[in-house]
Amino acid sequence: MSSLGKLLDEVRACTRCAPHLPHSPRPVLQLDAAARILIAGQAPGRAVHASGVPFDDASGERLRTWLGLTRARFYDPQSIAILPLGFCFPGTTRAGDLPPRSECAPAWRAALLAHLDQLQLTIVLGRYAQAYHLPAAAGGVTAGEARSQVLDPQQSSGQRRDPIRLLPDYHRTPTIAPQRLTITAISSRGAS
Repeated sequence: MSSLGKLLDEVRACTRCAPHLPHSPRPVLQLDAAARILIAGQAPGRAVHASGVPFDDASGERLRTWLGLTRARFYDPQSIAILPLGFCFPGTTRAGDLPPRSECAPAWRAALLAHLDQLQLTIVLGRYAQAYHLPAAAGGVTAGEARSQVLDPQQSSGQRRDPIRLLPDYHRTPTIAPQRLTITAISSRGAS
């Protein structure tokens, strides 16, 4: 088994946040070293926790439509890596889902990102993910800024080489869609 395979097994068996969850931990992510696109999100929701499949809900349908990706392409880990800040559903309050748990990113993120040396594009979704990956944009993107923005990769924490595409908090603004991104060519490069 590869070092990435071992690392993913460790992540999927992680229970660091168990005392703080209203349910059993179920880390959800998708990663392969060949991935050219990273979707850096926040945390799985209730439906994703139930299915164990990233973005397996209405917001995922909107995201795949906006990205112009088929379900098959989106769930091909050699094309698309999906790495939320928190790997487990954090629970809810009356106002909605809780923020991502704070245990995952410090424990796993740097080691996982180190395996993604083929990245050409990072799509950062949501306020917490924006604050982590783009500290200069920590205030987030509002609905009034619904068009996606391309940011200088040097703004990214960790000095990543790949361009960063920042999308608004799309699941809270379902009627305001950013321009459709054309990424099929990027995710297809090198595919046999």
